[in-house]
Amino acid sequence: MKVLLIGGGGREHAIAWKLSQSLKITKLFCAPGNAGTAGCAENVDISSSDIPALKDFAQSQKIDLTIVGPEAPLVNGIVDEFEASGLKIFGPNRAAALLEGSKIFAKKLMQKCNIPTAESISYSKPEEALRFIKKAGTPIVIKADGLAAGKGVIIAKDYKEAEDAVNRILVKKEFGEAGKRIIVEEFLKGEEVSVLALTDGETIIPLATSQDHKQVFDNDRGPNTGGMGAYSPAPIVTDELYKKIEETILKKTIKGLKDMGITYKGVLYCGLILTANGPVVLEFNCRFGDPETQVIIARMESDLLKILLAVVETNLSDIQIEWDPKSAVCVVLTSGGYPGKYEKGIEINGLKAVQSLEDAVVFHAGTTIKDGKVVTSGGRVLNVVGMADPLKDAIKKTYDTIKLVNFDKMHYRKDIGAKALK
Repeated sequence: MKVLLIGGGGREHAIAWKLSQSLKITKLFCAPGNAGTAGCAENVDISSSDIPALKDFAQSQKIDLTIVGPEAPLVNGIVDEFEASGLKIFGPNRAAALLEGSKIFAKKLMQKCNIPTAESISYSKPEEALRFIKKAGTPIVIKADGLAAGKGVIIAKDYKEAEDAVNRILVKKEFGEAGKRIIVEEFLKGEEVSVLALTDGETIIPLATSQDHKQVFDNDRGPNTGGMGAYSPAPIVTDELYKKIEETILKKTIKGLKDMGITYKGVLYCGLILTANGPVVLEFNCRFGDPETQVIIARMESDLLKILLAVVETNLSDIQIEWDPKSAVCVVLTSGGYPGKYEKGIEINGLKAVQSLEDAVVFHAGTTIKDGKVVTSGGRVLNVVGMADPLKDAIKKTYDTIKLVNFDKMHYRKDIGAKALK
């Protein structure tokens, strides 16, 4: 089979790495890819947002299956465009992807289907939002309605921070069209976990549990990022809790969409908070998480291509996924200054030393090749993944591997996975 993978981040390198192990694949393309995907696929210089060019490429190369990594092309209808041309593609269509494309849409669905979620209200006018916040009090959560690359959620500890968040989104338009409306949401206490499931619209198969770390600094301090690290499995999610999540959230979401005439096919990502009253949905994503994918894929023993094909062809009921019992830990190495301004084009050293290690792999994210050298090209640069049993050994494996890699102003959290050991 000829396969096209769309995207160029750490998630896509992890998916490409796993797909390249399938005996069913004869050719793997990645558009646009990065320095890491170049080692297991042929990179194609087409932006993940250029849907017409991607469709033309898939048709000209007679691609058997296209897999979409990032959310933007899904929300913009790439699945609808490909399917209209008779091309097989993995991911939800435009209507289903609105679950991530509009937090207001997702909130209305959850309220209608009695899916546990935080109390909230939406606004387009800053003065109305601020009046409500002053009355409601803080801490409070402020979210841009649309896609904001994982940075559109702000937890305001006091009124001044809330005022700043509202102005950044609605007045200064920091997130562009994504910030035309905001959601102001109650602040919930609890531990956050990520639950990802595959569905073909009929069958739902939850993937291995994982836990993400959003804040840029240790001890969950600083601004939110796209993700600074993750580990799998997440011990806090017991079998009993998993079944509850499946019944009260996953099944209700898929059925609620179906009742609206929308068949959801692809990955459904549920960002949850485990409160004293049970699991509550913080957000939905319509694709594989990043960096959760890196630890989930590292533990997957089954053929990923066969699984994704089953979703597209509505045969997921025939699939059973096998998992490595070892824990996997991913630590994200970022450019200095991320998630704010940062430099690009900095040479990365030590990558060859990692290639020979057992139970350790480095997935590239913001990297490119310049003058024959691997250099930084984004905020999140590398994802270092280590595997071992128990979790504390996986953590050590990952941080020992990081010692082999370096680039100027490299930053990473030193406490990924530590909360699970307490």
